[in-house]
Amino acid sequence: MTDATQPRLHPLADTSPSAVVAGFIAMMTGYTSSLVLMFQAGQAAGLTTGQISSWIWALSIGMAVCSIGLSLRYRTPITVAWSTPGAALLITSLGGVSYHEAIGAYITCAVLVIICGVTGSFERLVKRIPSSLAAALLAGILFKIGSEIFVAVQHRTGLVIGMFFTYLIVKRLSPRYAVLAALVIGTLISGLLGLLDFSGFALEVAVPVWTTPSFSLAATISIGIPLFVVAMTSQNMPGVAVLRADGYTVPASPLITATGVASLLLAPFGSHGVNLAAISAAICTGPHAHEDPKKRYTAAMWCGVFYGIAGVFGATLAALFAALPKELVLSIAALALFGSIINGLTIAMSESKEREAALVTFMVTASGMSLFSIGSAFWGIVAGVLTLMILNWRTR
Repeated sequence: MTDATQPRLHPLADTSPSAVVAGFIAMMTGYTSSLVLMFQAGQAAGLTTGQISSWIWALSIGMAVCSIGLSLRYRTPITVAWSTPGAALLITSLGGVSYHEAIGAYITCAVLVIICGVTGSFERLVKRIPSSLAAALLAGILFKIGSEIFVAVQHRTGLVIGMFFTYLIVKRLSPRYAVLAALVIGTLISGLLGLLDFSGFALEVAVPVWTTPSFSLAATISIGIPLFVVAMTSQNMPGVAVLRADGYTVPASPLITATGVASLLLAPFGSHGVNLAAISAAICTGPHAHEDPKKRYTAAMWCGVFYGIAGVFGATLAALFAALPKELVLSIAALALFGSIINGLTIAMSESKEREAALVTFMVTASGMSLFSIGSAFWGIVAGVLTLMILNWRTR
């Protein structure tokens, strides 16, 4: 079959209501998971409201351009997000240096990421990880988010139960609209219970603020290098694992390079770095995004569109999410991830000789532990690989 006769994918024709909803939920999950961390870090460092708004704008634009561009380029649901562990790191370290030096550290981190992408060193590392461990890593990352729905039921019983049973009923009748129906019913129930509060919401366009970078050894050691380690181990590695677990084998090096370049260009406006997404990516790569795996790239594309809209109005983004009940956000994210968790666990346990190592990877990752300021995703892979080596060292 020649190129002229091969079926071509068209974004608007390939999209569906479920893809749009998946993109919106992915965006909402990404922002609600750690937006407050940025405000907390910015306030602790004495940043102005304009600088914090510019920070959110820069991250959002970077995520929008990368998510849309990479998804269309590879026709793969590639979702980009900021580093949540990186934002948490900045709460304690950003106040220890000047903001100009922090921007310089962001640039240092971006350059290191670009080097990893251009040299292909990250690609070679990822290829050596068994698919069962990568799938277990994915399931472990998503497990905590998925289980939050059952914790949320303690606080908003009627809301969560209404969403859960709506999901199950619609899942049986029309699976592709199950998450959308749960979101609609959840919003209606929230309104009836008086849980929606838009009193603090007002549209205000974000204005980018340029900060000239300066470089110091202290900022490089305390911010730049830790940000790089966190980005590669807690974001990019799980992000690639999500894609591989759902059958997408796009090369990792160009993706890493693209996010590094975006981070470099947007650092002077406050961006501490954009990386491959894991949790929000799984929402776009899973079956709820589109029944046809070849068309799920449109979910990531729509996620990018919503990123861009959110970035333009970054100054009032926090007020918008504050208007929604926390339990609604947690529940809809959990429901959207059910399919990906099932897929991850199925692949993880499919190879009998690797099941114990996969189980260790899953348990360590799901524990949420942190050691030497490095998150559980990295230690889950380390523990799984060590288990695999010890149990199978006699066999090829």
